[in-house]
Amino acid sequence: MTPAALLLAATKTRPVFWDFRPWLEALWYVLVTISIAVFAYGVWRSLHRYRQGRRTRDYGAALRRMPAVIRGLAGQGLLRARNRLAGDAHAAVFYGFLVLFVGTVILLISHDLAQPLGLGFFHGNFYLGYSIVLDLFGVALIAGTVTFMVWRGLVRPPRLDYRAAAAGAGTPARAAGYGHGDWAFLWLLLIISVTGFMQEGVRIAMEHPGWDGFQPVGWLFARPFEGASQATLAAVRHGLWWFHGLLAIAFVAAIPYTKATHMLQGVAALALRDPDATRRLPPTAAEGAAGYATLRDFEAAHLVDLDACTKCGRCHAVCPATAVGMPLSPRDVVLDLRELARTESGRGPLALGALGGEPVVGEGGEQVRSAALWSCMQCNACVEVCPVGIEQAPIILEMRRGEVEKATIEPTLQQTLETIHKTGNSFGESKRRRGRWTKELDFTVPDARERPVEVLWFVGDYASFDPRNQRVTRTVAELLHRAGVDFGILFDGERNAGNDVRRVGEEGLFEHLVEANVAALGECTFETLMTSDPHSLNTLLNEYPDRDGRVVRHHTAILTELLAAGRLGPTRPLGARATYHDPCNLGRLNRGFEAPREVLAAAGCELHEMPRNRENSFCCGAGGGRIWMKDEFGAAERPSEARIREALSLGVELDYFAVSCPKDVTMYEDAVKTSGNEGRIEVREVAELLLDSLG
Repeated sequence: MTPAALLLAATKTRPVFWDFRPWLEALWYVLVTISIAVFAYGVWRSLHRYRQGRRTRDYGAALRRMPAVIRGLAGQGLLRARNRLAGDAHAAVFYGFLVLFVGTVILLISHDLAQPLGLGFFHGNFYLGYSIVLDLFGVALIAGTVTFMVWRGLVRPPRLDYRAAAAGAGTPARAAGYGHGDWAFLWLLLIISVTGFMQEGVRIAMEHPGWDGFQPVGWLFARPFEGASQATLAAVRHGLWWFHGLLAIAFVAAIPYTKATHMLQGVAALALRDPDATRRLPPTAAEGAAGYATLRDFEAAHLVDLDACTKCGRCHAVCPATAVGMPLSPRDVVLDLRELARTESGRGPLALGALGGEPVVGEGGEQVRSAALWSCMQCNACVEVCPVGIEQAPIILEMRRGEVEKATIEPTLQQTLETIHKTGNSFGESKRRRGRWTKELDFTVPDARERPVEVLWFVGDYASFDPRNQRVTRTVAELLHRAGVDFGILFDGERNAGNDVRRVGEEGLFEHLVEANVAALGECTFETLMTSDPHSLNTLLNEYPDRDGRVVRHHTAILTELLAAGRLGPTRPLGARATYHDPCNLGRLNRGFEAPREVLAAAGCELHEMPRNRENSFCCGAGGGRIWMKDEFGAAERPSEARIREALSLGVELDYFAVSCPKDVTMYEDAVKTSGNEGRIEVREVAELLLDSLG
C-alpha cells in the first residue's frame, strides 16, 4: 500500500481510552479484574454445587456438543416455544448479546495483546466491517429486548405470572422478586445497548470520521449532539464512557447470580440433555437411597437444569395438571428445588410435605409440595416444550422414587402396586383369565409359547381385562385374522409391562415385571412384537433389555401396513366426522402420529384436528399412575373432561372422538358421561371404525 493509503487506513479506527490519564486506565483494569473475579467465583460456586450430584452421563460428549448447541440455540431451541415472535425475539437478544460480547473480546485482544507487540489490527477495513456488524447486532439486541418488555408489560401472558400454582406454596415476596429480577435484566440490557450507541454518537459528533455508512446507528445517535461545543461533547463522552463501562462490567459480574445465568446453564443443559430421557428412565442409583431424597442424590445434569430455567412458563402453560387446577406446575417445582439447592437446607432431606397436606418449609420459605409430585401425569409435555432442555418430568419421577422409598404414597396407589405384585395385573384378576377375551371369537388365538408366530401380541392389562376394551381387543384380533396374519398371545404368561409402575417410582416392582415378561418372551419364536397399549409400547420398545433387534409395533402401525398391502379391504367410507386424540406415549414420546390418522382415512372418516395435537397433544390424565389414584387434589375438572370440551368446541358437529389407547377409551368414555355430553359425541377406537368400514 502507498503511504497515503496507509495513512487513510490508519485513520479508520477509534481510541479505546480517549483522553484518559494513566491512573484512570489503571483504575479501569482494576475494576475489570474485580468484575471477572466476582463472575468466576459465581461460576465456581455453581460448579461446586453440581459436583455434589451424581455423574452418570457422558460429560465429555456433552462438551463436544456445545458448539452445535450454540449454533442451533436460536433456530432449534428457542423457537420450540411454538411462538414465532418469542423465538425471533430470543434469537435477536441471544445473537445480539453474543456478537457484542465477542466484539468486546476482539477489541481487548487487539489493544492489550496484539498492539503492544506491534500487531494491532483494529483499523482499516477490518475496523469498518467490525463497526457495521456491531451496529446491526446492537439494533437486534435492542429490538429483542423491547419486544420482551412489551410482552411482559402490556400483553402479560398468564404463564409469566410467578405466583405459585398451588395455594400456599411459595411466597408472594419470592414471586415479586422473580418479576423484579426479570425487569432488572431487561432494563440493564437495554440501557447498556443504548448508552453504547450514545457513546458512538458523541464520538462521531466530535470527530466527524467520514465513514457514516459503516456506523449507521451511531450516525443517527449523533444527530441530537450536532451543534454542541467540543467541551460539552468531551464531558458527555467521558460521562457516558464510565456509565456504560461500569454497567457492562457490573452486568458481567452479576451473570452467575441473576436471571442472566441461564445464558450459561441453558447451553449446558441443552448439551447435557438426554434425548431419550422421556422414553427411557434411568435405573435407580446403585448406592444410597432410591430416587431423589436429598440434593446429593440428584444427577448433576438435573442440578444444572435447575439453574438453566428461564422462568418462561412454557411448561406451566402446557401442563395438564396445572390446566385443571391441580397443585402442580413444573416451573414451580424447578424453581422450588433451585431455591433449596442454593440454601443450607439443600444439604439435608428435601423439604416435602405430607401427601396432600401442608408443605414443609425450608429456610427462606422454599418448599416442594408432595401433592405436586403426585399430580404429575408423566406426559412429558413440559420436557417437549422447554427451550433449554430441562427434564422436569424425570426430575419429578426421581422425587417420586424417593417418596416410594419412604412409603409416603396414596393408599389406593399403594394397594394397586401390591395387587400388581401379587397377580401381575392392575385389576387383581387371576392370570388364567388374561386370555378369556378370546373365547367370544369364532376362531382360535394360538398360544405363542407353543408354536412360532409371525406377530406376538402383548395385549396389556386394560385391553385384556376391562370389558369395554375387550371389545376393542376382539376387533383388532378380527382385523388381523381377516388379513391372514399369523399372530398369538402369551395368555397367562403375560404380566403388566410396568411402564406406569416405573413412572410411579416403584423401580423394584418394575424390575420384577420385566424379569417375568422377558422370561415369557424368551419362550416364544416371533418376528414382530405388537401391543395395543401405547404405555406398554413405550416401555417394551425403550426400557426392556435388547431382544436381538426385534421390532415392537403399535397395532395401528400394523393395520396401516396391512391396508397398504391390500390385505384388508376394500373399505366402505363411513362418511363420518371425527377428531383424533394423540396418546402421549404413542405420539409425543414415540412419534407415532401418522398410522392412526391413516387408519381413520381408510375408514372414510373426515378428520378435524384438535387445536392441541401431535407432539402438543393434551394428556388424558391417566399417565404416571394417575389412573390408579383417587385424589384429584382439588382439581376443577379432570383433564379428560377438558379434552372433551375442547373437541366439542371445534365448531363442527362430530360423530366420533377417536382414540388408539385402552386407557384413553376408559378415560374419555367416562369423561363424556361426567361432563354431561352423552349423545353428543361417541368415543371409538380407530380399529373399531376400520372394522365398521369393512362391514
